Amino acid sequence: MRYGEDDGPLAIAHRGGVGLGPENTLATFARATALGLRYLETDVQTTRDGDLVCFHDVALRRVTGVEGTVADHSTRSLRRLRVDGSEPIPTLAEAMGSFPATRFAIDLKDEASGRALVSLLVQNPSWAERVCIAGAWSNRLLRVQRAVPDVTTALGWRALTTLIAASRSYARPPARVASGTFAHVPLRLGRVPIYAERIVRRAHALDIRVAVWTVNDQPTMHQLLDAGVDAIITDHPDLLREVLIARGQWAPLAGRRTAPA
Repeated sequence: MRYGEDDGPLAIAHRGGVGLGPENTLATFARATALGLRYLETDVQTTRDGDLVCFHDVALRRVTGVEGTVADHSTRSLRRLRVDGSEPIPTLAEAMGSFPATRFAIDLKDEASGRALVSLLVQNPSWAERVCIAGAWSNRLLRVQRAVPDVTTALGWRALTTLIAASRSYARPPARVASGTFAHVPLRLGRVPIYAERIVRRAHALDIRVAVWTVNDQPTMHQLLDAGVDAIITDHPDLLREVLIARGQWAPLAGRRTAPA
């Protein structure tokens, strides 16, 4: 089944579900899938030797305490580091191979990550339909999709900004905005609200599905689902799971992998 083809709203664990454990690690991915989540969001950076690792920042310091950047290190040297002092940094290949029933929303953080993802998916063609790429300019996303047509894309930054601006001004967004299957809309940036219900109507009119991030409280989850959003990206997949169960909209991952002992 291709990314996003499941019935009902998608529950997507942000960085694997930061509220469950160290971000973007196999242990946290395992906890999210043990709850029954099929969708994981992660970020990728490229190592010095060209591998993709699940890691948000360019710099290592915030989560590992080590100076330098991901690109300064080989994959082998990164394996010696620990996220939050406890968990190793996984490669994207390890993550996708470890959780074969899951779907991954992948933020491409730089140009090198797009090229490396194409190489990985060409080597593992069955993985492409499990992937939605986001978090980049449209040209970068489209280059990956042209090379690997089974990949799903979210709107690039310019198309997303146009959709949001049109929704705020009550204007009809131009048809060219529909350059991807999903619009990953921030709930807010800092203290500035970004999401508004009009975005859902404008996006759906163009056959674009709306995923809102990062949503961490249950009342807001209910409000978004009432408004018709198609996916919620959250640090707390356990809370979103409770909301979807209460609404009769929970579709758990069948045959899910449990967390390692």
